Amino acid sequence: MDLDPLDARLLLLLTDEPRLGVLECSRRLGVARGTIQARMDRLSRRGVLTGFPPAVDLGAIGYGLTAFAVLEIAQGRRGEVARRLAAIDEVCEVHATTGQGDLLVRMVARSNADLQRVIDEVVDVEWVQRTSTSIALSTPVPPRVRPLLERAVST
Repeated sequence: MDLDPLDARLLLLLTDEPRLGVLECSRRLGVARGTIQARMDRLSRRGVLTGFPPAVDLGAIGYGLTAFAVLEIAQGRRGEVARRLAAIDEVCEVHATTGQGDLLVRMVARSNADLQRVIDEVVDVEWVQRTSTSIALSTPVPPRVRPLLERAVST
């Protein structure tokens, strides 16, 4: 689905201030409240707008270490492995990938010793055959959507 400029402006506004209500969004964008509500409903139905979770700094709640692991798994077991990884609280994301590994896992920990514990849990998941883990030293480009939304506004 391509975004029209109003959809993109609405998503930019909600990206910057996710707690805004429909009425305030309509005021700031200069369109009727019903138009904003209809746009939000349509964006939600189409899977573009997936929710309004708070942005949580994991470091601020004690999980200052982020690591990425590339997992090689037994063929045909991606679903089972993903379900078992989801049961590990410190596993934040799992992506199926192409290339040498099968899954890319983002995990967090409180310390190096805690990371070792998390890695041990990951390695103990049945059908995980090999792992390669890297610790993130910094995040020079955090997750973002703004440039794509800004491009849609200008079309």
